Amino acid sequence: MAHLLPVALEKLIDELGRLPGVGARTAERYAYFLLKADQHINTSLSTAIHDIHSLVKTCPITFALIDADETVSPLYSNSDRDKTVVAVVEEPLDIVALERTGQFKGTYHVLGGAISPIDGVGPDQLHIPELLKRLVDDDVKEVIIATNASVEGESTALFLQRHIKDAGIVVAISRLARGIPVGVDLEYADQITLAHALEGRRTL
Repeated sequence: MAHLLPVALEKLIDELGRLPGVGARTAERYAYFLLKADQHINTSLSTAIHDIHSLVKTCPITFALIDADETVSPLYSNSDRDKTVVAVVEEPLDIVALERTGQFKGTYHVLGGAISPIDGVGPDQLHIPELLKRLVDDDVKEVIIATNASVEGESTALFLQRHIKDAGIVVAISRLARGIPVGVDLEYADQITLAHALEGRRTL
């Protein structure tokens, strides 16, 4: 059967369709846009995609994303940040969401996901041992559990609370207040909602 579209265009549509949230029709629109776009736009996009693995790495302390030439996250090394307060988030983009509120002056710890047995993600796959080490090394006074308001996020929060206490680490543990609707990931929450959630956090 003859191709309805040129092979190269079909391949691009297929590859774009692999992106999360991109359906078949959206992939077709993106591909057609790139086909019509000026060549320098395609070149810039191609370069950005090519460079992302070599120019981005993970902070060995906070597990936030950093530039390849940095040793640790600036949000950790900055002397203006309070290392005794740590916000624990699921993914690196959650940091961006909280930083946009302008309300948080502590540091962060990225778990790398949430506990989800159905997806094969258990505590062993998360950066929990590193978090416990930080709590001791930095003499942390408060841990803000800022996991998403989802079943997985809640399960992870309860696990962290119990695990920290079982480790004998004396630290105040709080959770973001319910300003964030259930089912909404942190990166998609608006700044005002996040600000209220930070201000209204509660002790567990």
